[in-house]
Amino acid sequence: MAETAYTKIVAELKRRIEAGELRPGERIPSARAITREWGVAIATATRAHAVLRDEGLTVARPGVGTVVAGPAARRDTDLSPQRIVAAAIAVADEHGMAELSMRRIAASLQVATMSLYRHVAGREELEVAMIDAALGELRVAPRWSGEWRADLEQCGRALWELFRRHPWLGPTMSLTRPQLSPNAMRLGEWTMGALGRTGLAAPDRMLAQVLLFSFIRGVAQAIQPESEAMRDTGLTGDEWMETQGAAFQRLLAVQAAPTYEELFLRTPDFEFDLDVLFEFGLARFLDGIGVWIDRPV
Repeated sequence: MAETAYTKIVAELKRRIEAGELRPGERIPSARAITREWGVAIATATRAHAVLRDEGLTVARPGVGTVVAGPAARRDTDLSPQRIVAAAIAVADEHGMAELSMRRIAASLQVATMSLYRHVAGREELEVAMIDAALGELRVAPRWSGEWRADLEQCGRALWELFRRHPWLGPTMSLTRPQLSPNAMRLGEWTMGALGRTGLAAPDRMLAQVLLFSFIRGVAQAIQPESEAMRDTGLTGDEWMETQGAAFQRLLAVQAAPTYEELFLRTPDFEFDLDVLFEFGLARFLDGIGVWIDRPV
């Protein structure tokens, strides 16, 4: 009964819009007006409103109510999977994956939410497409140099810059159930190929490239929280550390920490940020791989 009622309401309001009885910018009947005119429950009226909004026929305007959408808000003929993915990446770059939704993507494109599903099946397919598009930005030499360490350094730094540009990327990629992305496979093949002349077997090269990715992604997990902290406090990491001097001294009074004292009180040139941590960790990772490659067999 409710299903039939709300579809009849939607059909009638569509007719009024298409006939010009309700023009762009004009209010459509409110949910309460619909309950009075059609004798339905408020939930049915609200559902009819939602369908019209999702189809891009109406928009909600604060302080005004629900109005007929203008041509710009209803234009979805130039939609494509590429445009949708680019818009999704822009939203995720700015707000993070937790804030990504089809409704938000549609709003950024000024189209109806339901129109996205003609090009993207759902959230899972969209995430794979986002991963593939982001990894497509990765730039490494088309062939290996023959020096495995130089090649892995190049690849590692390119991946680090990519994670810096897209902080959502690393956490979205799965290690144990990897998404089938052509560009992810290209990255893996390139990394394993760089180790091709070392004599390592394919399983060992596979594990090495996964661990390299895991290390870089692990450090990159801190990029977005650090950006949010900087935005919330207005302080860089160094500026925030300077505000902690008094608290650090109080802590030292109850907890001896000679190494921390040496670092923070007597080593003025000590630097610590994510880039420093990445470079140190990348070098030590490659040192370890080198020892492993050169081990007696």
